[in-house]
Amino acid sequence: MFTVSAFPLDEAPWIPVLWTPAAQAGGQHLPPLVGLRTLLARSHEISSLAITEPPAYSAVLRTLYALTARVCALDEDDDGSGEDWSERRLNILDAGRLPADGITAYFDAWAHRLCLFGERPWMQDPRLVEQCDPARSAGVNKLVPTRPSGNNHAWFTHVQDGDPDPVPAGEAVLSLLTWHYYGPSGRGSARTVGGTASANMKAGPLRGALSYHPEGSTLFETLLAGLFHPDPQVSRTTDRCMWEWQELPDPDAPPPPVQGPCSRLTAVSQHALLLIPDPDDENVVKDAFITWAYRDGRLPRDDPFLIWQISQEGNPYPRPADSGRALWRDIDGLLLLKPGGASQARHPEVFSPSHALEVSDVLDRPLAVRALGFEQDGQAKDRQFVAGLTPPVLDRAEKTNPAVAPAVGWLRRTGELYGRRVQYAVRRACQLYTRETRPKEADNWAERAAALYWPQAEEEFWSRFDGLDTTGALLVEAGLDRNAARRAFLRIAERAYASVTEPVCHTQRGARAVADARTELYGGNRRPRS
Repeated sequence: MFTVSAFPLDEAPWIPVLWTPAAQAGGQHLPPLVGLRTLLARSHEISSLAITEPPAYSAVLRTLYALTARVCALDEDDDGSGEDWSERRLNILDAGRLPADGITAYFDAWAHRLCLFGERPWMQDPRLVEQCDPARSAGVNKLVPTRPSGNNHAWFTHVQDGDPDPVPAGEAVLSLLTWHYYGPSGRGSARTVGGTASANMKAGPLRGALSYHPEGSTLFETLLAGLFHPDPQVSRTTDRCMWEWQELPDPDAPPPPVQGPCSRLTAVSQHALLLIPDPDDENVVKDAFITWAYRDGRLPRDDPFLIWQISQEGNPYPRPADSGRALWRDIDGLLLLKPGGASQARHPEVFSPSHALEVSDVLDRPLAVRALGFEQDGQAKDRQFVAGLTPPVLDRAEKTNPAVAPAVGWLRRTGELYGRRVQYAVRRACQLYTRETRPKEADNWAERAAALYWPQAEEEFWSRFDGLDTTGALLVEAGLDRNAARRAFLRIAERAYASVTEPVCHTQRGARAVADARTELYGGNRRPRS
């Protein structure tokens, strides 16, 4: 039995899960929250995590990928068995569950580093209790992303900054992870190291980004699909997870370099935190220190679950989380080897043939894609959570089915074309109606048109996408009828345009403005060539 005061994350229930229908029909006890041991041991009975906040979901997945690699001995290229890495992973997939011996061996060896509280608390820096001023801690309201702190506005809960409610330990773990990956830049708790105090923090490695994850019908499939083949020189003795470090890193030195998949996923934080338990109830957190992890330097952003784009200055940057952008608009960036476009998008490394696609190809049901992110600016402003889940799509990946590639790209581009046109058309109609260059109402008209167009366009996209031939029998764009698809997107745009502009059509000026601007749906008036 675990000691309550330590809150051991391998045993204590803190991760919300959804059980598969088969598990629910089995009559066994299915707790809504599980610890890490139970989660991995019963991952084949769990359909998915039930974490409601997308950035926390994304952060937990990265932790679980690293743990899965450890317990499966897939954290090194060569395990001495004579089988290559891909063969070993597929053998585990065939076994239908993660190896019990590996789970027991890992958690027995590292249980002392998996406690939320104690001398070496998990994913925290105990030195902060001496290096930070206890009278100027960050507080639990700043720890929890959905709580307002200071003078900020409330998101989901209303709390008093002067008398904050303590946070249940399990929820505090999710907030801790969210800070490590999505934390802001700016000022935190002042930290004194080497006689010099500083409070300036750098942004987390996933801040403002949208993360894409292969998803199977069970968490077991999801975790195996998210693993990366280590380079031959990678060793588990040097490729350490953050909680496996022998010694805590020097805050005045540059961050420790990434040594392989496990450190790449779990040891790239720019923040240092320390959770303070309530002395009267050690199942809750009453306070927190939040500050910088390294005074100088930062690790390069190189996450394998992001779509990377090239800026006009030639710099790579991750595709940002955008609450107004549906997941289907990124589908060619996930399935195509070279999506193209002005941004020169590069699909996430996880969707390469030797990683997720290898698992998807051998399953009866292709993998889906889960998108998780946090719409944020680069500093401290948090806007909105972003999440989405596609149908099973990875059987349409270009490497698996090359004939589908041009059809998927064309469908996405055409859907977006008419989305842009209808928003421009209603703006133009508003200009003509009001006889103003920049009417205030134009933004409202465009937002209403977008709200009408994009959900229906998404339905149309997936309907056409599902109709694409995956057998290879239809070699020309997998049987896509471009003319029919174009007409379908145009009809959706026409309906959205009519709905937004109808209220002004009862006047002669309004009707004329609407009729003139309607041509923008079809590409606008084209000047004759001279």
